[in-house]
Amino acid sequence: MKTLALFLVAAFLMLAVAANAQDVRKEIGAAKFDQAVANLLTALDSKNPGLTRSAIYRLGEFKAEKAVIPLMAILHNNGDEKTRIAAAYSLCKIGAGVGTYAVKQAVRFDDSDKVKMQSAWYYNLLVSSGTFAFIPTETNGTIVAENR
Repeated sequence: MKTLALFLVAAFLMLAVAANAQDVRKEIGAAKFDQAVANLLTALDSKNPGLTRSAIYRLGEFKAEKAVIPLMAILHNNGDEKTRIAAAYSLCKIGAGVGTYAVKQAVRFDDSDKVKMQSAWYYNLLVSSGTFAFIPTETNGTIVAENR
């Protein structure tokens, strides 16, 4: 029964029109908002990668600061590129310093060029414009360089 309730709340929130976290908190009430965040945090452990990525995205849209540490763990440890990219996006949306620092480190050290590129893009878009430059090359496609 608990799993069904978790799924229903997560599905409702994922289908909801994107809104800022304060609007959602006001509309559904603080207690329901906190429960929704708790349910989305639980959904991060799902074996279904689509559900996990949806929960990651929604946590970012909600600017759920409780999600920063779990999202950092996903960014560093998850084997799926799309899931790590979603975590980078949400960490940038949330905007907490430790989370955005983790995204910046992913640009430098992630094994995937896709994750590096998208992390830099989200960092520029949502945290600090112009932090990273995208430099086309003849041999390696595009590389990311940090502007100092």
